Parts: sequence; C-alpha cells; structure tokens
Amino acid sequence: MEVVIRHTAAEVAEVAADILAGYIRPGGVLGVATGSTPIATYHELIARHGRGELSAEGVEFFALDEYVGLDHDHPQSYYRTLRDELIDPLEVDPEHLHVPDGTADPHKAGGIYEEQILAAGGIDCQLLGVGVNGHIGFNEPTSSLNSVTRLKTLHPQTVKDNARFFDSAEEVPRHVLTQGLGTIQRAGRLLLIATGANKADAVAKLVEGPLSAACPASILQWHPHATVVVDEEAAAGLANREYYEFAEANKPE
Repeated sequence: MEVVIRHTAAEVAEVAADILAGYIRPGGVLGVATGSTPIATYHELIARHGRGELSAEGVEFFALDEYVGLDHDHPQSYYRTLRDELIDPLEVDPEHLHVPDGTADPHKAGGIYEEQILAAGGIDCQLLGVGVNGHIGFNEPTSSLNSVTRLKTLHPQTVKDNARFFDSAEEVPRHVLTQGLGTIQRAGRLLLIATGANKADAVAKLVEGPLSAACPASILQWHPHATVVVDEEAAAGLANREYYEFAEANKPE
C-alpha cells in the first residue's frame, strides 16, 4: 500500500485528480464515490475539463452504492448526486453512469449490478472514502471480506453521519445496495482519500491495523495496487509516517 500525505485537503484533491485523470480515457472504467470528501477532487477534474485538459468521452462510471427506495430523481439518491457533482459538469452522457437500482427488488439488484461491472470489463480504478467506523462503500464493520454487491443495513453511526444530507436522521434510508469488499478488490487500482481529524482513527486502522472485518477499509492492505492519500489531520494517528514520507521522496526510477 502506498500512503501519500499532503498538508491540506486541497492538495489531497490535486493528487487524487492526477491519479484519476490517468484512467479517464476512451474505454476506461472508473469507480466513483459520493459523500463530502470526493467533492474537491471532482471539482479539480471538472476544472481540468473546462480548460480542455481532460475529456471523459468513452469512459464508463460505476457508483459504489445507492439507497434502497430512492429513485433517480430523488435529490439525495446517489444517481442524482453523481449527475450533479460529476457527470453533467464533465459533459458525460448519463447512459455511461451506472448505479445500483434502488427501486428494484433489492435481493436481485446486487447480482444485476455485478453483471454490469463484469460486462464492462471490470473497474480500472475505484475511488473510495472511509467512514469514521472504517466502512468503505456501505460495507459496515463485520462485512464479509469477500462480499459482492448486495443489500445491507446501515450502521447507526452511518445514519447519523449521513443525516446532514437530509432534513432529519429519520429520513435517511436504513437499507442500501453496495459494492461488496470482494467487488471492490477486483478493481485494478484502489484510491482512498481522507481528510480531517475525524478520519484519523479510521485511517490509522486501515493502514496500520490488522486486516479485519471490524475495519472493512483494511481490505486495502490485501490489494496489490492501493493508494491512500490523506491530509495532515487525517494522518495524525499514523505511527509510520516518517517511512511513508521517506518512501515517497525516494521512489525508484
């Protein structure tokens, strides 16, 4: 696992955009995430598109997850969120955005989404955030390390964290469809970004703790090409920070 530490959240976004831009090419398949953390990275990609430095023509986009019960027109659906925050500003045909169907039979929708990913040739690079309890996607603690896209019940902490996007916590759906940890592992590259002091404990556990279902994000330790990009605050709990910075400064040719 490669760990990259930057001073600010803005610098994290620049590094992440640099990495993602390498996969935004005709025939590319990009896994995208929602939440607060990726927004700055998306703004950076959109700015590059606006300057004519980047084109997303011919790229397929796959979302990590979706709320059960929310249709595409719901303002808090992840389909709508990704349209507003990334797809439309990049001038991508919406047909190239794939999101689990939150209105379909939730016991069948996961399998259908798995087939869509496989039919696209698999995800080249999957962007990830991490929850304060260590979840990635909506794989909450105790999720199977080899799980596939499926129906999951949210952790109360996740409901609380996501309530800021709704009028109240009561409006947050309790069930979701999410790529599984096994699904995520199949991506060619994993890119996890985290900023802020509230993510420091989760970052320390996913990078330096044991590989464990108690911290689903620790599955990145098992991936052959995983990169974690964090700011100063999110890096505060890393015991081996000196080595990560030394390794970045002394990369082989």
